[in-house]
Amino acid sequence: MESGHIVKSFDDELNQLHGIIAEMGGLCEQQLALAIDALVKRDRLQAERVIRSDKQIDRLEEEVDNLAISILALRQPMAEDLRSVIAGLKTASNLERIGDYAKNIAKRSEALTQSEQLGNATGTIQRMGNLVQGMIKNVLDAYLEGDGDKAEDVRARDEEVDLLHTSLFRELLTYMMESPGTITPCTHLLFIAKNIERMGDHATNIAEYVHFRVHGHPPGEARQKGDGSSTMVVEPMGN
Repeated sequence: MESGHIVKSFDDELNQLHGIIAEMGGLCEQQLALAIDALVKRDRLQAERVIRSDKQIDRLEEEVDNLAISILALRQPMAEDLRSVIAGLKTASNLERIGDYAKNIAKRSEALTQSEQLGNATGTIQRMGNLVQGMIKNVLDAYLEGDGDKAEDVRARDEEVDLLHTSLFRELLTYMMESPGTITPCTHLLFIAKNIERMGDHATNIAEYVHFRVHGHPPGEARQKGDGSSTMVVEPMGN
């Protein structure tokens, strides 16, 4: 009877851990959506709300850390149970970084309220944001359901985000070369796009932790990367 009670207590603690992570994930989705919306609408007040709300995600990560440490110390889980706790810790850490990137986007959105729209750059960023928001939702579903196949689908979608980032990088470089007056807004947009691309990477990291939790080992194949911005060279105009 006592053994059964211990098992139930452990299950309750794991469920509590997963519940906090689910709440973190929902907040990260919301923060990203609001930050992108603030950028599109040039809404300074909404950007400020996103910045302030980041502390809630930080607080939840601290709860995950404390609970996971307690489980490891008191329960000494093994095998799949141990992997669940480790995956939970890693997932919370990546979600916290996603929240930080949403806050950074909101900060730069505030600065962009003073500038005009540049072509379809904001539209491309919005597409990137929608893709990554979907990745975050799906990877959290995969985490909560213990679904390795759904996690693998998230890994596959990261390349599409990378390709959009590379395309936008080229477009913004061209604007800056043609008109030096666009350098300041383009720089903010470049950082925003990079923040979203990194969010996609963190969602993909979580997918790999789900794979580890389900199968007991990391994914066998390296994920495809489509980001060519780090090696891109744009020739000066007139050459």
